[in-house]
Amino acid sequence: MISEHFPGRYWHKLEDGRIQCDICPRDCKLSDGQRGLCFVRKCENNQIVLTTYGRSSGFCIDPIEKKPMNHFYPGSSVLSFGTAGCNLACKFCQNWDISKSREFDRLCDEATPEAIARAAKDMQCKSVSFTYNDPVIFLEYAVDTARACHEVDIQTVAVTSGYIHAEARREFFEHMDAANVDLKGFTDGFYHKLCSGHLQPVLDTLVYLKQETGVWLEITTLLIPGRNDSDAELSEMSAWISEHLGADVPLHFTAFHPDWKMMDVPPTPASTLSRARDIALKAGLHYVYTGNVHDTSGGTTYCPACKAGLIVRDWYEIGDYALTDDGSCSHCGHSIAGHFAHFTSAFGNRRIPVSMHPMQGRI
Repeated sequence: MISEHFPGRYWHKLEDGRIQCDICPRDCKLSDGQRGLCFVRKCENNQIVLTTYGRSSGFCIDPIEKKPMNHFYPGSSVLSFGTAGCNLACKFCQNWDISKSREFDRLCDEATPEAIARAAKDMQCKSVSFTYNDPVIFLEYAVDTARACHEVDIQTVAVTSGYIHAEARREFFEHMDAANVDLKGFTDGFYHKLCSGHLQPVLDTLVYLKQETGVWLEITTLLIPGRNDSDAELSEMSAWISEHLGADVPLHFTAFHPDWKMMDVPPTPASTLSRARDIALKAGLHYVYTGNVHDTSGGTTYCPACKAGLIVRDWYEIGDYALTDDGSCSHCGHSIAGHFAHFTSAFGNRRIPVSMHPMQGRI
């Protein structure tokens, strides 16, 4: 059922009569008719409702590497979609037209969870990705869609900032097979000044995912010149990942381009990405990648044992694949961390828009 007033979970009543949303650390306190900072969770009739259930800003089939996920069925296709709004307010947002939207005309497509799952199956996608804006804020829709996907053997991928409270976090990730968490920087000052949030809840999510779930985890950090790209910060972040999450968690450093409220900051030089990658590798991380640039070395998966190049990538294109079906190095037999299957050919650097309207009638 598609509804603009879908009952939300994770809230409680306050003594002053307002409702507090408990989905994320923002703890928005709302009177009747008010919306949270995310804009899509609203106080209505003394409860929280989700105003974007079943409504999307668009559907596309992408390569899984675009999420970015390099160790989750490489070369496969993923049906991607998002809604509107966000629970952070990043001044450098690269999807600001969706995540910062306050107009529901962005929500141009409608689909039930079952329609999404069936579309992914019909179009031979390995997975469905909740992306473009943060799925935490449309938890109820994402969870129902994940359940429907699992009914037809479709995997689920959350692309998220990880800014979520513990109780909601347990339910949300219970239904996800993989997650790419956006670790935006490694100081609370960065999160406070540029994202209107805090670092610790994100670190808590990362530790939870790695230590308490079976969700496959990868991390992305967008490097912004002069903001979060110093050697000291990158060294500290890499050391923390190695100590708390382990050397096998893939880390993606991606290039910033001027956008939203940071048009005065120059694009990230490719040399910065290479420097960050070198720092992370020296800290002991096994799988470190560069993104948003043509960099074959930075896009390739190397065997930590024999150092052979196993999955050679240029941007989202796979040029060579030398893993066995079970994810072992074909040269030395070392097991590569991740989820792998028999590889024949890659989906490649394509983006195929999908309309859900024909799918609706088939459910």
